[in-house]
Amino acid sequence: MQTISDKKQRWALKDVIFLAIIAIFFGVIYEVWGLSYNVIAATPLKPFANDITLGVWLMAGPLAGLMLKKVGATLIGELLAAVVEMFLFSQWGAANIISGFIQGFASELGFAVTGYKNWSKIALFFSTISATIITFIWDLFQSGYLDYHFNLLILLFIVRFLSIGFFAGILVYWINQLVSQSGILNR
Repeated sequence: MQTISDKKQRWALKDVIFLAIIAIFFGVIYEVWGLSYNVIAATPLKPFANDITLGVWLMAGPLAGLMLKKVGATLIGELLAAVVEMFLFSQWGAANIISGFIQGFASELGFAVTGYKNWSKIALFFSTISATIITFIWDLFQSGYLDYHFNLLILLFIVRFLSIGFFAGILVYWINQLVSQSGILNR
């Protein structure tokens, strides 16, 4: 016997289309945003370039999760946006897929913590925390952060949390509010 909850978790065609639109939109933004990373990396702020800019690269997943309210929407949304970025000749090439998976998985965990029963500010807050921690651990090994001094690591972590908190938290919440008010998701 199907429950109402089961019906809400099923993916409809409009969910898939909306997810694709989010992925394409953010894939383009991600590719353009790479220029910001390059500009910052060309200055004495180079060690901070990744952490300052990272929040933008984590927006697609949480936005997909909030809008679609489906298990896995956050992970798939982030992964697809990374694939779109890669196909737009991203400077990071196929590594985008790995980063997109890790970022999407990290953001998805925040929604999973609430048992997928809360799709509001609380879940989004958990999503920003889990994304900050997991992506930072990833960069400890993948980006050579382990070679940095401990005080710099603390500073990078704080900068990363602020970036993710603003872009993938506050800004995503505002975008979701605007889209919800437009009524486009109810059609």
